[in-house]
Amino acid sequence: MRLTWLGWAGAELETDGASVVVDPLADAGAVFAALGEQAAGTPLPRVVPPTAGRAVAGLVTHLHRDHADAAALGAALAPGAPVLEPPVGGGGPLEGLALAQAEHELDAAGLHRRRVEPWESATAGPFTVTALPAVDGVGDPQVAWLIEADGTRVLHLGDTMFHGYWWRMALRHGPFDVVLVPVNGAVVGFPHRTPPSPLPVALDPEQGALAAELLGARLAVPIHAEGYEIDGVYRPVADAAERFAAAAAERGVPVRLMEPGETMPVGAG
Repeated sequence: MRLTWLGWAGAELETDGASVVVDPLADAGAVFAALGEQAAGTPLPRVVPPTAGRAVAGLVTHLHRDHADAAALGAALAPGAPVLEPPVGGGGPLEGLALAQAEHELDAAGLHRRRVEPWESATAGPFTVTALPAVDGVGDPQVAWLIEADGTRVLHLGDTMFHGYWWRMALRHGPFDVVLVPVNGAVVGFPHRTPPSPLPVALDPEQGALAAELLGARLAVPIHAEGYEIDGVYRPVADAAERFAAAAAERGVPVRLMEPGETMPVGAG
């Protein structure tokens, strides 16, 4: 199997001429566009597109706009290929406010969408994909995605916060050859989640290193680390990837820092 990091949280896994994509992002500027002038000048992550028209499935960890870009998914997917995503969260419009943009764009794109429950698996071409538990820092539905092929396992953690499912994930589906770990530890102040919490809504570098250790990661790759900072709304930690690498080294977890568009072989495939 070959892994290409697409920047921010995007990844492409390829084997035998087929691929799956996870959380590809084409328009990084659209993520906070609804904030207008308040978001002007926020640094944008550098992203690259996946291979066009080849993916046998598009995997979405959750329906926040930086992880569910309908245009990026539509360009990557082969004809008829599905988008697999978490179950709906329920509740009223205010509860689902952060999901509305991605929901609208995905519906408008006419993509074939399928909801997948945690611990549920599906087959797509040569891949077996499994939705594993994740916990969203603002309470929206989220899953981690395990992608298996060629006897190799790659686990994408989305932008989960720290939780207690790590051991079950490792016992049921480990060992993991590569774990893609979000590390920016953002603290947020969103108008639909008040009063705000001072705790990070995604793993910070030290929490990410601990999660990688508990999962038994053979190799960890930091993602969701660079770009976006809006005072009072979205505040990530500085130097997140480098801090993660240092913390993981102390725990004996090998780390690889990747550049957007960089590809590496994983396992024997």
